[in-house]
Amino acid sequence: MYLESLNESIVHCRNIIWGWPLLASFLVVGFAATIFLYFVQIRYFFTSWKMVFTPSKEEMKKSKNDISPFQAFLNALATGTGNGSIAGIGCAMYAGGPGAAFWMLIAGAVGMALRFCEVFLSTHFIGKHKLGKAEGGPIVFLNLLPGRAFLPYVFAVFMLFYGLTSGNAMQVNSIGFGLQHILGIDKLYIAVALLVFIVYVILGGAERVLKISDWLTPFKVGLFIVAAFFLLLYHYAAIWPSLVLICTSAFSTKAIAGGAMGVTIQEMIRIGTARSVNSHEAGLGIAGILFGSSGSKQPVADSILSMLSVFISNFIVCFGVALSIVASGVWDSGYTGVVLTSAAFDTLYGVYGAWIVTLVSVSFGLGVLVAFVFITAEIWEFLTGGRARWLFGVIYCAVTFFGTQATIDIIWNTNDLVNGSLLLMNLYAIAWFMPLIKRELLKYMLKNK
Repeated sequence: MYLESLNESIVHCRNIIWGWPLLASFLVVGFAATIFLYFVQIRYFFTSWKMVFTPSKEEMKKSKNDISPFQAFLNALATGTGNGSIAGIGCAMYAGGPGAAFWMLIAGAVGMALRFCEVFLSTHFIGKHKLGKAEGGPIVFLNLLPGRAFLPYVFAVFMLFYGLTSGNAMQVNSIGFGLQHILGIDKLYIAVALLVFIVYVILGGAERVLKISDWLTPFKVGLFIVAAFFLLLYHYAAIWPSLVLICTSAFSTKAIAGGAMGVTIQEMIRIGTARSVNSHEAGLGIAGILFGSSGSKQPVADSILSMLSVFISNFIVCFGVALSIVASGVWDSGYTGVVLTSAAFDTLYGVYGAWIVTLVSVSFGLGVLVAFVFITAEIWEFLTGGRARWLFGVIYCAVTFFGTQATIDIIWNTNDLVNGSLLLMNLYAIAWFMPLIKRELLKYMLKNK
């Protein structure tokens, strides 16, 4: 009874935080960044692809934390392509209908500019300022703002919670559910297998974490792209009508949801934007922690590289799921979450559709789980001054084991609260430092004419 009451209170607070004030702030700051930074996400779009396929020596050079800027990019991509991209988009399509996919694209576009800003701030101050063990990342630039007495520590505590819940418990919970549903295996055995895996990862330190992420991230993204490509090829005749439906529904005064009820344009914008932010994580500071640990010596260039992680997460993976759901004709089936995504893949792959979605879900979840070992360890180092590292390992492993088996509705809802708080702090910093970001980008543009 007490937990139910607590959960209701948390849901109420979550709905307030993830209401219009936060989403409007995200869109306003995002559009402002886009304009003030000369549409940086468009201007340097092809440059970012070039950096991925032909990385420079600076991008491959590892810091004392064993991570290079290129590995920071891979891990930012890993955290932005988790189970939220599979189940979350299904929920968004059910609640907001096809039009929600359009607003996801808008949020992703401005999210690319915000990713540029957060990574720039996380790397610009390396070697100039530090706080405790932190030499870069959001902890350092938050310490340069009004509110410095508490902002870095609030951010660190919230990020630790976010890493243990969204980066760990939620991922293994989705993995456990998927494998149990497909294979009929008891969740206890799945929990033990995941525990053994994560112990192996943690014992190998940062080097092993990053090595696993180096191959797991391209694998999971490639797996999804191949599966979705053939699905859309199968429904090729429905692609153009689906795109038209997505665009017209986004502005329809009688917008229809995937479920039984209609939704307003305002509600569609809210659903699409919130789901986009929760998926690509631009503005939360996660990519900032990764790039801030890389010892970057070229802040603007690495910020350009980082934007591509949002594009892949939002425009390729999330929109790929949404388009697959609409083109396959299951968007109004009444299904939601991962079941809706599975229904779309079933239209081509039959009984194997659920297997494919489960395999994608498992690979997505493992990628996030591994990446957050590094991220939460960095936060732990800051909060404890490098003490009791063994305790961090014990806590992370315990969350993996029990998170696989638990019913964690209250944690999901609490995590949304934390998520919104992280976003607010980073939006505040981006708005405050916008003149600095613009000035340094101009220098880079003049130098690289």
